[in-house]
Amino acid sequence: MKRNTWQREAVRTALATAEGFVSAQALHGALRETGSTIGLATVYRALTDLTEEGEADSLQQEGEALYRACTPGSHHHHLICRRCGMTVEIEAAAVESWARGVATEHGFTAAEHVVDVFGLCPQCTVDARQQ
Repeated sequence: MKRNTWQREAVRTALATAEGFVSAQALHGALRETGSTIGLATVYRALTDLTEEGEADSLQQEGEALYRACTPGSHHHHLICRRCGMTVEIEAAAVESWARGVATEHGFTAAEHVVDVFGLCPQCTVDARQQ
C-alpha cells in the first residue's frame, strides 16, 4: 500500500464528492478551484494508485480514462449514462454465473471480469425525446 500523503487524500476526497465518473483533468480543475496547489501529474498518480487498491473504478470512454470512487473490496458492475455520466452500481448474479461458466468451459482459472452497461438514464431519455 502506498503512503497516504495530503495530495492523495485530497484526490480521494474530491473523487468521493464527484458525481459519477470524472476525468483526471476535471478532478484537477475541481481541486484547483478549492485553492489546492496539487499538480495534474500527481492527480493521475493518485487515481492510478486508488484504482489499483480498489478504492476507485476506472473505465475508458472515447479514449479517455474516467474515474469514480467505489467501495473497496466489493465486486460490482455499473449502468452508465452516455450523455450525462450518471452511474449506478448494480448487482449482476447472471453475469457472475456466466463468467465463471465460460472461464471453466475453456479451462481458465482465476478469471476476472469487468462489466459496464452504457445507455441513457431516465432523465436523458426524456430530454432526447423532447429534442
